Amino acid sequence: MIVVTDSLDAIYNYRHVSPRLASSGQPTEAQLAAIAAKGFEVVINLALHDDPRYSLADEPGTVQGLGMDYVHIPVKFAQPTAADFSAFAAAMQQSQHRQVWVHCAANMRVTAFLGLYRVLHENWQEQEAFQLMHQLWQPDEVWSAFIAGMLADRRGYCRSS
Repeated sequence: MIVVTDSLDAIYNYRHVSPRLASSGQPTEAQLAAIAAKGFEVVINLALHDDPRYSLADEPGTVQGLGMDYVHIPVKFAQPTAADFSAFAAAMQQSQHRQVWVHCAANMRVTAFLGLYRVLHENWQEQEAFQLMHQLWQPDEVWSAFIAGMLADRRGYCRSS
């Protein structure tokens, strides 16, 4: 049994994005229980499960045991792809009327994907869409190129998604 001891504010790089959406770095098991206790219904994880420093031993089992749905989209930090983003966009659209918590190791992949999602699917202006990302980090060359490429190809992406 997991004891809820941590507040949401204690979760690494936690951000309240909207009434139905929050993001963060990797939560602990106790923090996942706090997330469930606050009414979140879906956890989307963009991190890999390959490093115990940045992942839990059984996050899918923990999340499902707390009564939430779990979606894992493993995005390699050094190699994000359009397919990764498409899977993220599909998960967000499938969960659009639910309370969603999105995380990765440090909330960097998440904030980049959320910025892209806002521009490509919700028609936000780029500056406003990426404000959350810029509060946490400035993308390196890999992520800057990925974001620029996705934005440059937005017409083709939006037609195919």
